[in-house]
Amino acid sequence: MSGCSHRFRPRGLCRGAALTLVFGCALATAAATGSLPQDPDPGPQTRAVSSTVAPVDRDEIEDAAAEAEADGKSVKDAAEEVVSRSGDRWGAVYDEREYEEFEQALDGTYTGVGLSARRTAGGDVTVSRVQPGGPADRAGIRAGDLLRTLDGRAVGKRPVAEVVALLRGDGTGAAEGSRVELGLVREGRSWTETLRRARLTTEAVTVRRLGAEPSSAVLVKVEAFTKGAGADVRDAVRDAPDGAGILLDLRANSGGLVAEAVVAASAFLDGGLVATYDVRGEQQALYADPGGDTDRPVVVLVDGGTMSAAELLTGALQDRGRAVTVGSPTFGKGSVQMPSELPGGSVAELTVGHYRTPAGRNVDGRGITPDLVVGERAQQRAETVLSGLGGGS
Repeated sequence: MSGCSHRFRPRGLCRGAALTLVFGCALATAAATGSLPQDPDPGPQTRAVSSTVAPVDRDEIEDAAAEAEADGKSVKDAAEEVVSRSGDRWGAVYDEREYEEFEQALDGTYTGVGLSARRTAGGDVTVSRVQPGGPADRAGIRAGDLLRTLDGRAVGKRPVAEVVALLRGDGTGAAEGSRVELGLVREGRSWTETLRRARLTTEAVTVRRLGAEPSSAVLVKVEAFTKGAGADVRDAVRDAPDGAGILLDLRANSGGLVAEAVVAASAFLDGGLVATYDVRGEQQALYADPGGDTDRPVVVLVDGGTMSAAELLTGALQDRGRAVTVGSPTFGKGSVQMPSELPGGSVAELTVGHYRTPAGRNVDGRGITPDLVVGERAQQRAETVLSGLGGGS
């Protein structure tokens, strides 16, 4: 990676800065709409990502945007129409405010009420996590509560991404301090809560011991690869007791900054290849820093919500023989997006290529199959595997 910061003006940005957003689209979409992270449905339909998308012609989208601006029409709408016609699943268009939220999400902050949502097998939208100290937590909302309405509008069969967009207040000008009314159900009791949106900071990496013994394994849970997450993983590995194994939990990790995933990989590798990628046919490579811990046993825990940058890290550790992977197949997002500034300040992110693991595997639309595929009680199985590797219990 180049030394460019991920905070940049899209026009004229350097290659390294662009790539910091490559695998962060899923993360930013979730965070910037008020719910970080989302827990994508791990079913096979969710994982069916096409890797044969025809690239959007950047000149075409810029021409459409310029024409819309000249006619007094919405630049964003015109650009979105071009992206939609292209079939680029991961292409996106942001207005200035949304792009600011995008960048803030990658910094680990977002505007919302502090809850994550997912759709259950029965089709309901349920609260999957409540951020401690956030508006939802202060109101007594708990994981497992059903979310029925937002500002009086039925959630129904709306996509979860649309639900969290309503939580944020997209399209209404809602911002920090604005109100949103939630209709909730818990154990048959229905009620409403009116919350004020707030600027919240995510805790991307949490660390805890899995036992009381000095050699007990260490669980490192990475929610997303926001700024600083890679260093937090590295520090957790360095601070772990001698002989203690690491259980690296990447379940429901929707991605983030690729530079942070490379730093995390460097905690377990002594240099060498992490991934290759192409941008409009030009091949590039990402390498780990030397000096990582190559002796400590490592198990990586993944599921259908493990996406993009988290898949990059998983693939690197699996291909390099550095970790045993446990869980269910990952999501399968291995496409590369680069941003382009449009007239009026909007930004279009368009798919321009794909990345591959060190062994040359294409992740996009395929995902990564763990070494040990398990459904229920995946963490317990992962802990058993780690113990068998001599990493403690």
